[in-house]
Amino acid sequence: MILVLDFGSQYTQLIARRIREANVYCEIHPFSIGLEKIAALNPKGIILSGGPASVYHENAPKVKHETFQIQVPFLGICYGMGMINLAAGGEVARADNREYGAADLIVDSDADLFYGFAKTEPVRVWMSHGDKMTAMPTGWNSLAHSGNSPIAAFADPTRRFFGVQFHPEVVHTPRGKEILDNFVFRICGCKPDWTMAHFIETSVQKIREQVGDGRVLCALSGGVDSSVAATLVRRAIKDRLVCVFVNNGLLRQGEAERVCQLFAERFGGSFRYVDASEVFLSELSGVEDPEIKRKRIGYKFIEVFEQEAQKLGEINFLAQGTLYPDVIESVSFVGPSVTIKSHHNVGGLPTQMKFKLIEPLRELFKDEVRLLGQQLELPSEMVQRQPFPGPGLAIRVLGPVTEDRLKILRAADSIVLHEMRAAGLYEKVWQSFAVLLPIKTVGVMGDERSYENVIALRVVDSLDGMTANWVPLPADLLARVSNRIINEVRGVNRVVYDISSKPPATIEWE
Repeated sequence: MILVLDFGSQYTQLIARRIREANVYCEIHPFSIGLEKIAALNPKGIILSGGPASVYHENAPKVKHETFQIQVPFLGICYGMGMINLAAGGEVARADNREYGAADLIVDSDADLFYGFAKTEPVRVWMSHGDKMTAMPTGWNSLAHSGNSPIAAFADPTRRFFGVQFHPEVVHTPRGKEILDNFVFRICGCKPDWTMAHFIETSVQKIREQVGDGRVLCALSGGVDSSVAATLVRRAIKDRLVCVFVNNGLLRQGEAERVCQLFAERFGGSFRYVDASEVFLSELSGVEDPEIKRKRIGYKFIEVFEQEAQKLGEINFLAQGTLYPDVIESVSFVGPSVTIKSHHNVGGLPTQMKFKLIEPLRELFKDEVRLLGQQLELPSEMVQRQPFPGPGLAIRVLGPVTEDRLKILRAADSIVLHEMRAAGLYEKVWQSFAVLLPIKTVGVMGDERSYENVIALRVVDSLDGMTANWVPLPADLLARVSNRIINEVRGVNRVVYDISSKPPATIEWE
């Protein structure tokens, strides 16, 4: 396996993702992990991630010097490169010109890390740094340079220490995967034997060990994440799993009926439906702040599940389809990364609850979960479903959540999804949905003045949900969606299209 030490970069999980794509197991841990823990993990190589700090900041995160005595190859990325350089006796300084974005890299040595690259031929890479390497440790070699970074990659050929100033893990470095593969396979000597079949085997074993003879309640939403989690848990403990689908009143049009039909067939008597819509809407009455919405929904879900568990006898475990993007945006569980927003099933959970959590997908991306679903032979309708937020339409109704406003959004969203499917685009994009804005605008309908609501359309494409680009839909499709919403949804007289990418925006508006 490969160990990634996290210094707080928002890209850290992408490093692990690229390595897992090469069928090599990878784990992320905080930069402060103890030496005994590293020894227990027995990594074949260690990667130091990037991070938001400068290596010269007073409180800059640093690994213990003894860490570098571990006899495995090291690769430092951006901030991690600076850490390796300083630890070995090199010098780092604040760059005269910070370097953010695309840059041309010139490879000076095509051995090891850059095996397969042509020397002197520019390689497009993604830079994001304010420091630069000004001097290497004695005996080290420069592997590459750019216009702003005279030492953009280096190596200690005897100790197998490597560093790159750019980010090979992001898609904006087109040949970055080759660089990581060279480190993982040529330098560390790993074998590509970690697959989804292997993940299923190890996950089932972990679930059995955690649950023992106990029973598990699974929070089932009907989305791919909870469906895959439920199927994985069911494979581990059979009929000791009870799946509960809670209608929180924040679902899309016809969704409750569709989910019940789908899962009652698949899980039989272990599937239960709970209509708690009135309870959730009452809890959200008068609430406009999205963080409060998320937390109240999270608390109420746990409360409802605990009530259901009491009816079913002793159940000590709650299974959730939590994914890594939920975690990294909510809490810093593997390092000092910045909290973006609380997801209802992570930062929105109460500190005290009766359940112990089972989250078998916690460090997987959405596309990996889809591959897992295919391996578990789930129906295509489940596996290919677009992501839908756990808090539901509460975070797509900006401002106060009422039944009237939800009705408007459901009708508009239904039109968006219908037209995307009719155009053959539903499964080709990451997400497509409508948002009800907390403003009204003047319009003219039937020769009369109107003062009605605004619907925003959001269609994005992504590989993993960590970054996303807005999709330039055909003009005739946009016109058709807008025309239908304005004509068919009472209370709407204007439709706008969101052309923001992530970052700087997030996929959801709240």
